[in-house]
Amino acid sequence: MTPLELLEKQAQDHPEKPAFIFKDTAVTFRQLSETSLRLAAAMSDLGVKKGDRVAIYLPNWPEYLYSYVAVWILGACAVPLDFMLTAEEVVSCVAHCRATLLIAKLKATVPAASLTASCADLRHIITCHGPAEGALSWETLLAQAHARPPAVHVDGKDPAIIFYTSGTTGKPKGVLVNYAQLAAPPQGMAHFVDFDANDMTLCALPLSHLGGLIYLEVGITFGFTFVLMERFIPLEFLKNIQHYKANWFWLVPSMYYALLQLKEFENFDLSTLRWLVTFGASNSPDALRRFHRYCPQAHLLNGWGMTETNAPTVVLPVGSQKIESVGRPAPWVEIKIFDEQDQEVACGQVGEVVVRSWVVTDGYYNDPEATAASMRNGWFHTGDLGRLDPEGLLYIVGRKKEMIKVSGEIVFEPEVEAALLKHPDVAEAAVIGVPDKLRGEIPQAFVVLKADKTLSEEDLRYFCRQHLAHFKIPHRFAFRSELLKNRTGKVDKETLRAEAAR
Repeated sequence: MTPLELLEKQAQDHPEKPAFIFKDTAVTFRQLSETSLRLAAAMSDLGVKKGDRVAIYLPNWPEYLYSYVAVWILGACAVPLDFMLTAEEVVSCVAHCRATLLIAKLKATVPAASLTASCADLRHIITCHGPAEGALSWETLLAQAHARPPAVHVDGKDPAIIFYTSGTTGKPKGVLVNYAQLAAPPQGMAHFVDFDANDMTLCALPLSHLGGLIYLEVGITFGFTFVLMERFIPLEFLKNIQHYKANWFWLVPSMYYALLQLKEFENFDLSTLRWLVTFGASNSPDALRRFHRYCPQAHLLNGWGMTETNAPTVVLPVGSQKIESVGRPAPWVEIKIFDEQDQEVACGQVGEVVVRSWVVTDGYYNDPEATAASMRNGWFHTGDLGRLDPEGLLYIVGRKKEMIKVSGEIVFEPEVEAALLKHPDVAEAAVIGVPDKLRGEIPQAFVVLKADKTLSEEDLRYFCRQHLAHFKIPHRFAFRSELLKNRTGKVDKETLRAEAAR
């Protein structure tokens, strides 16, 4: 079924049921369907047709959800952009994908005039929540639009989304997701975990990324309600769990750490949770186990996947205690571990994780070189390093670029980070490799201490000796009040590498 067919079925079967809640205001499935159809009609009147690219540059607002659905109703291709991008970065992505329409909350630093002047194919800009010179009003367009746009037929291989996984500097790289693959996340989640139509969940991940979009995809497929948060605020997240009696959610590891650091954490009632997932190879199973102590009735699951593989791709089986593993793939996904010659390695050996399945991207938009580099002999090369155990469970040890070679010895950054996070006074840790004339590379650690705690470099070095081989121990420690993160909550290591290089 298409997204519109799924949504209209929910609107017909449960018209007054909330599809999502934003700032304590519920939007029903009927309202979601009607508003999306009206927006699609307005976009059609502006000339948007099947195959056109429509860029979306908004905070985590309901308008983001309406925009996704409206684009798919027209058989067009959504191009979600992170609202933290600068004007230069927005122009880079919009120009690269040749978007004809931009739906945006324009900032003073991102004026409409500069966008239209720099993007030759951009014909219209629709602005939300306030007028902007050179842009059309969202509210006015919807008020004047027809109730329903013309019907459009799409093929499964037609592009539905272009996710820009880079584009902050240099050449952007757009991951293609086709219409058939829109069903991949719901199908994956249904395989790995249990859903109930009466479930309530929380979305605190950006809708510009796959992790946030999955809430919409799964919601209109199975008919549950989710609370949309404009951004992740740890204390507000806990309040929402308790207030809305949330049943499940997924976060990246750093968000769990942020929750655990709150002094109020243990005062919240988490008894309604049935399961929770961390995506992005966790570098601290101990922290997740600490979180689990406050909701022992819930299943704690680790998972893995990428935008290019339409995550979730691999999830730990419910009931498994091997939280260090990210689990097994879905039945329709093949996972292997290859060496640098693209040969499969023996069980237990570390190599690059490769994936083959219908869920894997068709490639990078208008970038045959990047596509050819990642797609070889039918396998998508992820850039992640991992190993498989005899039970077929996958363990992620880090990215290829997170591998440090110290005098010929291999050190994986997440392994060192996990050791540092065992220290009771360490709140966060990030490790990178830096050049060294004698050893080639050495590990450098960036550490955030818990409130009112003090540690010296020697304290941490001594602690590391108890958990790491000598060549894995960081040669340098830098203490920080916080670690800069990107919008998905992951530590921005590129910034740390640039800082270390100065």
